[in-house]
Parts: sequence; structure tokens; C-alpha cells
Amino acid sequence: MVRSFLLLAAFFGFTGVALGAFGAHGLKDKLTPEYLAIFQTAVHYQQIHALALLGIAVAVQRTPTALLAWSGSLFCAGILLFSGSLYLLTMTGVGKLGIVTPIGGLAFMAGWLCLGLAAWRLA
Repeated sequence: MVRSFLLLAAFFGFTGVALGAFGAHGLKDKLTPEYLAIFQTAVHYQQIHALALLGIAVAVQRTPTALLAWSGSLFCAGILLFSGSLYLLTMTGVGKLGIVTPIGGLAFMAGWLCLGLAAWRLA
């Protein structure tokens, strides 16, 4: 589990930086300001949760619990659903993809809740 979360944190961190640079340099003349802001929001949340995954990996190594595993898994789901749907929305213009975004947001919140519960249960 630790290795998986570390690898995912590295992957999401790397791709977040790459996508952020792509948005700032490659898309600024191709997207409307509104869509560029949406793209930047996706990058922002991806980066925050890549770092959170790194923290989860460290926590799981010290105290392996189901709640921490759920937290990391929910952060991954949140990145894929929240950020992923926003990336697709900005690149395709298909507005219906925005329906998926709140599900990703709920996954992020559930991940933070699981992390909080895991911390609460520590001795």
C-alpha cells in the first residue's frame, strides 16, 4: 500500500506540474479565460491531493489502518473524477462532463473525513 500511494503521489505530482505548464504556456491562447481558470482549478486540486497522497503514504507506513487506505484511495478517485472531468471539459467543451466533477469533490471530502477519523482514533 505504501509503495502504491508513493507511486501515485509521484505520478499525480509529475503530471500536475506538466499539465500546469501546458495550461500556462500551451493553452493560454487556445482557451477562453473561463476555461483556462477551470483548467487551473483542476491542476490546483490535483497538486494538493498529490501531496496529500504523499502524506498518506507516510502515515500508512507508520500506522497502517483501513481508514488511511480509504483516504488515499478516495484522494485518487477525487483526482481522477474532479480534475479529470475538468480537464476533459476544457479540452472538449462538452458541458455534461461537469456532472462528474461534484462526485470527485465528494471523494476528496470523504478522503479528508477518513483521514480525520484515522487521526481521531490514534492513541
